[in-house]
Amino acid sequence: MGFHEVRFPPNLSFGSIGGPERRTEVVTLVNGFEERNSPWAHSRRRYDAGVGMRSLDDVETLISFFEARRGQLFGFRWKDWSDFKSCLSSREVNYRDQVIAVGDDVTARFQLLKTYRSGEQSYSRPICKPVEGSVRMGVAGDEMRDGVHFTVDQATGWVEFDHPPNDGLEITAGFEFDVPVRFDTDRIQTSIASFKAGDVPSVPVVEVRV
Repeated sequence: MGFHEVRFPPNLSFGSIGGPERRTEVVTLVNGFEERNSPWAHSRRRYDAGVGMRSLDDVETLISFFEARRGQLFGFRWKDWSDFKSCLSSREVNYRDQVIAVGDDVTARFQLLKTYRSGEQSYSRPICKPVEGSVRMGVAGDEMRDGVHFTVDQATGWVEFDHPPNDGLEITAGFEFDVPVRFDTDRIQTSIASFKAGDVPSVPVVEVRV
């Protein structure tokens, strides 16, 4: 799959509409009870980039970005302003934000994760597109140094330690991240007249698996 490691202009994604979707198969039995199942282990996010258009210059920037991606052909990074940190949006990233694994004296490579909790239930989301320079790591409560104790693959979200963390030690992480997406259309329609009247183009964007 073609993917460009470039971010959609954040000022244009700000104010966009979108969020996660799930696919749930619901079967109603003859007795009225339901059986529910999901073929997806992870949610998929959809957005509308058109809502962020505020001027004709914004539209021109959008068209340039769209053409450079060849429409749906190449994926790109998207900043989801409602969910782009390992912590609450109002807080600063800290290396203690997320527990991503426990050391075993053998494994040195770990996937960044963000865990969503509600009551006793939780969901761990793989983070594949961390923002460069934002990743902070900790082992057993001590912060590690990027480039000294670990390295980060910015294109996949995998972190590799110079030495496998000791058995039983908690591995934590903090980071900012983007969502890997593509345009969900091969056509963008705009009108100068309607745009001046307050209309905006519809520019659907959908998350891709990487």
